[in-house]
Amino acid sequence: MSKHMQREIAHLEERLIEHCATVEKSVALATRAIEERSDTLAKEVIAADTRIDLEEVAIEEECLKILALHQPVAIDLRFIVAALKINNDLERIGDLAANIAKRALGVNRAPEVPDFFDFGRMAEKTMAMLRLGVDALVSMDIEKANQACAADDEVDSMNRQAHETVEQRLATDPSNAPALMRYLSVSRQLERIADHATNIAEDVIYMITGDIVRHDGSESHHG
Repeated sequence: MSKHMQREIAHLEERLIEHCATVEKSVALATRAIEERSDTLAKEVIAADTRIDLEEVAIEEECLKILALHQPVAIDLRFIVAALKINNDLERIGDLAANIAKRALGVNRAPEVPDFFDFGRMAEKTMAMLRLGVDALVSMDIEKANQACAADDEVDSMNRQAHETVEQRLATDPSNAPALMRYLSVSRQLERIADHATNIAEDVIYMITGDIVRHDGSESHHG
């Protein structure tokens, strides 16, 4: 490929990695906003969402420009296609982090619900998936992409556990219902972030191998 296209693809890759770091930080801060009952952190995440949206548009324009100017083929073309899809997933993750931050503002006003479930662990697992997906993209490492896909079941199972806990709590203590429902919503948002992280890993696998993978039973999975 031409030196010019090489430079543009390298720049796009850097930009995508930085974008991922920004999105990952939003997820981390949104979770901390709930754990530390911090409105300040929640508002920081909500404010960052606009920047994430603008960066998504800029990255998309960069991808389309490379496609139009250089008409890449083979692995370069797959990289651009994967970058477009990953960029879209990152924007959705940013939205979900902002949703968690908005829930935090409500949760922080309600009385604490003791021993609900381990948000920190679920968020950490979800962010680890996101990091693996992006590391896989940077190092063209199919093993990391597969690890990210494999971790999704664990996050799904944590989300199911949260549902069961809420059902039990509602039966014994309905007075906490509004707070419990907000916590449950946060669990659901984390589960959806994990789904988007899985999409990113699958797009990396496509980029490296040319094979299109979609996790089995995607209807129930994303439902």
